[in-house]
Amino acid sequence: MLVAFSVAPTTATTDDGSVAEAVAAAVRVVRESGLPNRTSSMFTEIEGPDWETVMDVVRRATEAVLAVSPRVSLVLKADIRPGYDGQLDAKVARVEQALTD
Repeated sequence: MLVAFSVAPTTATTDDGSVAEAVAAAVRVVRESGLPNRTSSMFTEIEGPDWETVMDVVRRATEAVLAVSPRVSLVLKADIRPGYDGQLDAKVARVEQALTD
């Protein structure tokens, strides 16, 4: 199962509006989970064997942001494809291969 999610506080505590510290707390949870993951400027992607495993990490990442903000926004997209793993990289590799064909 692949999940791409974005979690952020609805308010910033810095003058420039940055939410980097709160987002870093969420990303730390994901990285410490040991599951394959990747973070970009807009989303964090995580791959795990099943719904329960992946959603537990998303829940804990969201709770990390809730620890510093009274309100949190969570956007989530999932690719649920039982029997497939390693897709975090394999899906990108297939697109790259198609571009070179």
